Amino acid sequence: MTSAIPPAAIFIIGALFVPFLKGKAKQVTLLVIPLITFLDLLLMPEGSYWVIHFLDYDITFGRVDKLSMVFGYIFTIMSFISILYAIHVKDDMQHVAALLYVGSALGAVFVGDFLSLFVFLEIMTITSTCIIWSRRTEASYSAGLRYILVHIFGGLCLLAGILIHAHQTGSIEFGLIGLNGLGSYLILLGFGINCAFPVLHAWLPDAYPEASITGTIFVSVFTTKTAVYALVRSYPGTEALIAVGALMTVFPIFFAVIENDLRKVLAYSLINQVGFMVVGIGIGTELSLNGSVSHAFTNILFEGLLFLCMGAVMHQTGKINATDLGGLYKSMPLTAAFCIVGAASISAFPLFSGFVSKSMIISASGHGGMTVVWFMLLFASAGVFHHAGIKIPFFAFFSHDSGIRTKEPPLNMLIAMGIAAFLCIFIGVFPGSLYSILPYPVDFEPYTASHVLNQVQLLFFSALAFCLLILAGIYPAEIRAINLDADWFYRKGAKVFYWLASRRMPWAVLFVISVGFVIY
Repeated sequence: MTSAIPPAAIFIIGALFVPFLKGKAKQVTLLVIPLITFLDLLLMPEGSYWVIHFLDYDITFGRVDKLSMVFGYIFTIMSFISILYAIHVKDDMQHVAALLYVGSALGAVFVGDFLSLFVFLEIMTITSTCIIWSRRTEASYSAGLRYILVHIFGGLCLLAGILIHAHQTGSIEFGLIGLNGLGSYLILLGFGINCAFPVLHAWLPDAYPEASITGTIFVSVFTTKTAVYALVRSYPGTEALIAVGALMTVFPIFFAVIENDLRKVLAYSLINQVGFMVVGIGIGTELSLNGSVSHAFTNILFEGLLFLCMGAVMHQTGKINATDLGGLYKSMPLTAAFCIVGAASISAFPLFSGFVSKSMIISASGHGGMTVVWFMLLFASAGVFHHAGIKIPFFAFFSHDSGIRTKEPPLNMLIAMGIAAFLCIFIGVFPGSLYSILPYPVDFEPYTASHVLNQVQLLFFSALAFCLLILAGIYPAEIRAINLDADWFYRKGAKVFYWLASRRMPWAVLFVISVGFVIY
């Protein structure tokens, strides 16, 4: 036994008290919850705890090993940063939903069985939908509705896969399964929807930018990274994931380059970065798996930092489109500096966090003789530098002068951005601090002459290409437009579904049509 308690319980119980607290007491409680959770994690030795026998199965709420602890640490750290950033918000709905959302993510990370995993993932779906709806606009309501429908479908696939897997194997242990039957394919599909696999990805750029300023920070962190954790646990070495992940790294670049909404640019960037993690999981070596886990850790920080910065811009100006911004470095210099740190990190500049994690995955693909994948990852690295490393800070803070004169965001938002920026630099300078907690022993040195030189060359030539495209007028202009993505199909399909339903067709026929549409 352990003297610690389930980390999820701290957040879930804490959420129940929030509506009854006021003023400073509420703010202190919100900040103390992740701090207590982090201390709780430090008291948890490896092993299995809080096991309940239910329906002839063992339900495990505390499977503690190095893999679960890495995600537990970063989820708790980022929850503290996000709560600090949102501490000024007066809306209890946002705070309660956020705490339950983080708690369910921590629950999913530490469970040892598929049944508990399914329950926590469904709680994540409900609470993240509430976070999206908390903005209380027509657009957020519509996006949240599409979001929850997509994730309910993913949950049904996951549940069906779990039932088939349990029937075939007699076990619901959440562990290595690989692709070995219909159940495993359905489970992978359920994880893949949460992970934003290609074609199944459109819910992410559709919903995340419609959440509230602070809510977007929470939803950008936990759903996709929990899915990455599930893939590392269940599908390491599944070769199909290499192709899926490589495609994920490439296709979002083309959407991000033409996107005007800077939070949506970051949403596509998030898919791109998760693609690197999926490739590492598919390769399945100790180096690549360490790379995927470490990149999930660093991505939560630097992608979160960029969302924090864009949220600060939106909070102060009420605008988020590239066409409406520019010149803000004059009145928001600290936010601009923090954004540059996030941009350097996501672009994998040496001495920033992204470099010490992404290089592990790229090296693993090279060691495995995967030449095409290696080139795709290099192209994706250059692409993310273009759309997140350059485009985000350039059009928000520099570019043309929009004439907007404002001031820095509230102190709590600045401190939250500062903590995230500090961690991005600290990990980049001292990678051993991250490598020491990874699942496997690390025999990798990121700061070799070849690694540094290759990455610097890639970044400088990418910067040169961006400048030449801008000067030549070839770079896609920032225009006010709606870009079509895969969600077009279910948006239009939903209208057809509603039209058929209004004609009172026999429910059996309607069911067949709806299932056919979903499969299509």
